[in-house]
Amino acid sequence: MHFVDVASGLRFPEGPVAMADGSLLVVEIERGTLTRIGADGGQTVAAQLGGGPNGAALGPDGHCYVCNNGGFSWVEDRFGLRPQGISTDYERGSIQRVDLKTGRVETVYDSSDRGPLNGPNDLVFDAAGGFYFTDFGKIRQRHLDRGAVFYATADGSMIREVIFPLLTPNGIALSADETTLYVSETEPARVWVFDLEAPGQIRKQPWPSPNGGRLLAGFGGYERLDSMALDQDGNICVAAIVSGGIYVIGSGGAYRHVKLPGTYATNICFGGPDLRTAYVTLSSTGRVIALPWQTAGLRPNFSS
Repeated sequence: MHFVDVASGLRFPEGPVAMADGSLLVVEIERGTLTRIGADGGQTVAAQLGGGPNGAALGPDGHCYVCNNGGFSWVEDRFGLRPQGISTDYERGSIQRVDLKTGRVETVYDSSDRGPLNGPNDLVFDAAGGFYFTDFGKIRQRHLDRGAVFYATADGSMIREVIFPLLTPNGIALSADETTLYVSETEPARVWVFDLEAPGQIRKQPWPSPNGGRLLAGFGGYERLDSMALDQDGNICVAAIVSGGIYVIGSGGAYRHVKLPGTYATNICFGGPDLRTAYVTLSSTGRVIALPWQTAGLRPNFSS
């Protein structure tokens, strides 16, 4: 697979957002920043976020919304930079809003109808201007939070839990007709499908579904999944941390694997004039790469 390096030297990049001017936004989780990568490869800090900025997306007001997990501890060795436990100053997670013109950062939510947010990870906006986001939870030395999906409005006036429980929910994506929500779980390496009746309303499957969803795909052996994006054919493109690269999953659950260099592929987004360029974060080595993609990506709401 032919690819080019877009940026290197980043401190655990994730959450890529392809901008209309050809630049790319990424978060640097370990550094605590939202960083802009110019078309020439130059890097500038768009905002200082603190904690652990994770997923990012453009909202209806043109601002960038960021899931902040609250912060990790880190280990760096010959395998690269990796999160390892909770930061010593962790308090809770949050949803942040960044004015890209000024760099001003606001906290939109740090709690919900279920209490404090533990570890917001990734988000997707619907056409109505609301957004779904995963709360991964936190992994402690001997305890693991059960995760959830929330639905919220961009103006900070409403947030509610819509899916529970999930085990380390990470990536989240919305079908083109906005009738289907997809969620990946990291540790079990599973992808779930949830039917939507209206914005923020899940039509839940009965028992034995553990969470109201339908299992689309699960991967044997040792694998871990991260974030995802959809292409215009409705395929789910989900990053694979252990095997490296991207799983491309069809609507029936069949999949193929696009191998990329090394391990710790974490996020994918699509850009370029025809949305046929895939940008992938290789987080542990601090790289973002670009490669041609067979099918055009699905354009996120408000991205243009």
